Amino acid sequence: MRRTTVRPASESTRLRPGRLPARRLRAVRRRERGSGGAATFAHCLHAEWIKIRTMRSTLYVLLGTLAFCAGLAALNGSSAGDEFAGLSPADQAAFDPLATSLRGYLIAQITLGLLGGLVITSEYGTRTIVSTLASVRHRGRVLTSKAVVLVAVAFPTGLVVSSTGFLVGQAALSGAGAPHLTLSDGGALRGIFGGGLYLALAGLFGLALGTVIRSTTATVTTLFGVMLIVQPFAPALPGGLGDWVTTYWPPIAGGQIITSYQDPDLLTPWAGLGVMAGCVAVMMGAAHAVFRKRDA
Repeated sequence: MRRTTVRPASESTRLRPGRLPARRLRAVRRRERGSGGAATFAHCLHAEWIKIRTMRSTLYVLLGTLAFCAGLAALNGSSAGDEFAGLSPADQAAFDPLATSLRGYLIAQITLGLLGGLVITSEYGTRTIVSTLASVRHRGRVLTSKAVVLVAVAFPTGLVVSSTGFLVGQAALSGAGAPHLTLSDGGALRGIFGGGLYLALAGLFGLALGTVIRSTTATVTTLFGVMLIVQPFAPALPGGLGDWVTTYWPPIAGGQIITSYQDPDLLTPWAGLGVMAGCVAVMMGAAHAVFRKRDA
């Protein structure tokens, strides 16, 4: 009978319980560092969608924005329509039915900017940002997923708000016997679609501010200052500064997208929206830089 001899493993090939060879351990660590752990970008998107969907403020902000903008469009359309007959010929020539019906964007930009800020500041307020960053090592992946989910919510909301405001406002203008537009008229679809884009940019602007500031109260205060307070005071600024702010201040320039009357002293609608988009891109870049370097 042939006898098989089993030799004991050498000391160098033995593994201690629960230990990996040094080469394999280094390879695993490299893979973990390269992939940010087990959390992929798809996982981050799913997690951020759950967060924004389950925040109580999300539903309140969206429904409140829609109701307020529809009501304001009806009031503006009715008021402007009643006053149209008494305007001077120059004012009648400059009458802008599109901007009249979409004037609610002034408040919608604040509410969607607030929603964007809450996407990040709510986590800092409850300190859940610590567990988020512990689960996903790539901080840029976290902030990018927040931005993508926010746009996926804010852009359709902006389209609904703009469409509702347009239809309600134009109906009010028509009922008052003032000039009005239909969806087939030039500039109508551009104003609705551009209004949705503008409000999505306002949400991203709020996200960028919230990432840098980290405080919900301070974010709201800054949003009011940047988007609402500067605009009425711009003409009162001295000399060329007032003209520059009136033309190039991002929220003012971006607001040209909802106008049908082109003021020759201001930017064209798409150029103005481009200025707003460039400002938001710079702010998001700064937010990414701060988010990566600062402790949670």
